[in-house]
Amino acid sequence: MPEPRAFTEQNPIRVFLLDDHEVVRRGLADLLDSEPDISVIGNAGTVDQALARGPALRPDVAVLDVRLPDGDGISVCRELRSQMPELACLMLTSFDDEEALLDAIMAGASGYVLKQIKGSDLVSAVRTVASGQSMLDPETTARLMRSLRAEPAQTPAVPSELESLSPRERDILALIGDGLTNREIGTKLYLSEKTVKNHISRLLAKLGVQRRVQAAVLASHLGQPEAGHHRPK
Repeated sequence: MPEPRAFTEQNPIRVFLLDDHEVVRRGLADLLDSEPDISVIGNAGTVDQALARGPALRPDVAVLDVRLPDGDGISVCRELRSQMPELACLMLTSFDDEEALLDAIMAGASGYVLKQIKGSDLVSAVRTVASGQSMLDPETTARLMRSLRAEPAQTPAVPSELESLSPRERDILALIGDGLTNREIGTKLYLSEKTVKNHISRLLAKLGVQRRVQAAVLASHLGQPEAGHHRPK
């Protein structure tokens, strides 16, 4: 896992904004720029502008509107992070849309907030994702997993990457999908927290994802861990 990044007034969080409404962009810029440890370094109103300007500015955080006239912020997130893997993307939307949340997670977004969020909470969200943390808590992830499992007809085929996981890794992945912490997984599987962390690092590499929440989405393709696998070793 990458080390948390620290920002100061001398080394502020560099933020890039994408929203098709100029008033919204100005409001967000004024809000964020008023914080001593945050600096808005650029903005865009379209997908094309964002893809042209974003990589050149090298932001730490991109606040991206999900719905845009010429595309969507999720595809922008995916493209920008392919060029800047350390970029933290915070998706901003007017809609509480589980499908968009799923797409945002799989695009590598660090967080997903509604435009009704309070200004102080948005500032906190920017700081949270800039530090390398996720704005998607286990409860949110677990709710999404339950929704996916309740609609099997809409669930894609099991990704081939899952076939490379060991039985233990599959157990741990399923429990990640249920929203359990490393400590809770260790208690359930009779493993130390460090051992669980090592297993998670390996399974993330096997699945080709960087974030725990992305793995949790893939967990929706698994059945529940078998009771026989929960015996102590």
